[in-house]
Amino acid sequence: MTKRLANLLDADRGGRPGGSGGEPPPAADRTAWWWLRHEWTLAVLAGLLLAVVLTWPTLRHPWTTIPGDLGDPTLQAWQVAWSGHALLTDPLALWHSNTFFPERYTYAYSDTLLGYAPAGLFVSDPQEAVLRYNILYVLSHALAFVGAYALVRQVGARRIAAAVAAVAWAYAPWRLAHSGHLNILSIGGIALCLAMLARGHGWSLRDGHQPQRHRPGWALAGWLVAAWQVSLGFGIGLPLVYFLLAGCVVVAAAVGWVRLRRGRYLFGRRLLLADLGGGAVLAATCVSIGSVYLRVVDQNPQAERDLAWTRWLSPPLRGYVVAPADSWLWGTRHTYARAQLSWAPEMALLPGVTLIVLAALGLAYSSFRLRHRVLLGLGVLVSGALGLGSNLGADGDPGYLTLSRLLPGWDALRTPGRMMIWTSLLLAILAAGAITAIGDDMARAARGTPDESADNPKVAPTVRPGWRVARVALVLPLALVLVEGVNRTPHPEVPRAPTALRSASAPLLVLPSDGLLELNIMLWSTDGFPQVANGLAGFVPTSQQRTREITAAFPDPASVAYLRQVGIRSVVVLPDRLAGTAWDGVPNRPVDGLGITRDEVDGALVYHLDPSTG
Repeated sequence: MTKRLANLLDADRGGRPGGSGGEPPPAADRTAWWWLRHEWTLAVLAGLLLAVVLTWPTLRHPWTTIPGDLGDPTLQAWQVAWSGHALLTDPLALWHSNTFFPERYTYAYSDTLLGYAPAGLFVSDPQEAVLRYNILYVLSHALAFVGAYALVRQVGARRIAAAVAAVAWAYAPWRLAHSGHLNILSIGGIALCLAMLARGHGWSLRDGHQPQRHRPGWALAGWLVAAWQVSLGFGIGLPLVYFLLAGCVVVAAAVGWVRLRRGRYLFGRRLLLADLGGGAVLAATCVSIGSVYLRVVDQNPQAERDLAWTRWLSPPLRGYVVAPADSWLWGTRHTYARAQLSWAPEMALLPGVTLIVLAALGLAYSSFRLRHRVLLGLGVLVSGALGLGSNLGADGDPGYLTLSRLLPGWDALRTPGRMMIWTSLLLAILAAGAITAIGDDMARAARGTPDESADNPKVAPTVRPGWRVARVALVLPLALVLVEGVNRTPHPEVPRAPTALRSASAPLLVLPSDGLLELNIMLWSTDGFPQVANGLAGFVPTSQQRTREITAAFPDPASVAYLRQVGIRSVVVLPDRLAGTAWDGVPNRPVDGLGITRDEVDGALVYHLDPSTG
């Protein structure tokens, strides 16, 4: 029994993904049962189960409700559906979506979720679009867990330590403020690509660099995952790109130093080719997507925002200990503290009390080398300082605003608090080092002290009384981070698309044309993807502004003539949404002499600007 126990403990000492020591199992053991019991099978299943439970009730009514609110989630459900529709019908028209008619490159008016395009295939109505969104919402949490678990295992932590770190990162309290931002929740690719790159280059915090463990295939996979992460949006992907670029500079300098001092190469040809090929794919992804955004700014100068937005959204230092309202454990307790923040959704940045305590312990007591702990601690300080935006130093200089002035594209990242993605990941790694050290000490205690067995090989290691109970205590941190990750996120019911939309000829305009209703209209347009003049982004296109101004008097000769001129064939008016808008009173205005027809369809009004379609 003692021997089996020792073997089990040895198997959990960690260091590389792949179970006990990362070596492939004997051929005789390559069976279905072996795969079911494999560490990574269990990690993926655990990630999926946790995602379903900790995002509940997302999958209770996945066709009709959506997490967060009825704003951005409905926009992102449309984004996923549109990209899939474009791939099926006309991939060359991907960037020219069916919204904001007659503008072009409209798919790039917001941070896209292009990497999720395969999930949008065969979406034919709004309910299916909502279903795909909810599934992706749950899977994004699962991938964040699996990615963090893989990274922490790769750097040398025990399984229980990796599980704690993965939960703490994937379900950190600060992320609950972004329940309506799938592009911000989709961070699993960050940790996963770093894990793959570290594995491909034979590196871990515990063992350092081991050239005999080079795996070019893993390195290439890491670059490809990084490119996929960027395709989900530059808001999260761009800092990853710069982090990898900085890592390449450091590695290149190290390679040059070793070559100069020792006369040998650190990397072989295959690994170098994998890095060059994967880096080229990442660069091509950045350039191809980035060029579209540059074209949007060129055509819409009002889309470019100055650093005043960054200053306004910069959180104060106290924001790091404030939880968002959606946190079950801390939300109510931090109500007063949130009220002191000018924009709580981007400033309530608590990474988790348990995570902070464990990370602080990991600085002093860890299985990782001291220099690595120091570097991780510096990373926490630097990323945390950058997250303060303009509240660091003299107007954020040196700091986040300095990067906004120097690095291409960084000025578009107007929410400094999202650097918490990196801060909390580094805290999770530090915490894993502390838990691993505790587990190592318990494993040694389980075998007895050297005085009892080392001097006499005939004396078998003894298991000390109570050590099993002590080892079970390692589950306590896992329980604590799980509790801190419990949500109370609202799941409102998505408004159904008006039947009148189906009887309107495209291109069409829906009134009222302002506010969050525009995002609902974008979702409704997934039923056939007709061209619509509606849409909502971070700026207002010139043509849309002109349409809103002229149609305030609709229907009248000037507005009808203008709409015909730009190509609009139908106008759908939703009377129950008009109160308090510029279009209040439209249903009471006559259409005589305008050369148009009007029908009532289930409480909505459809104006046919082309009488032949009425």
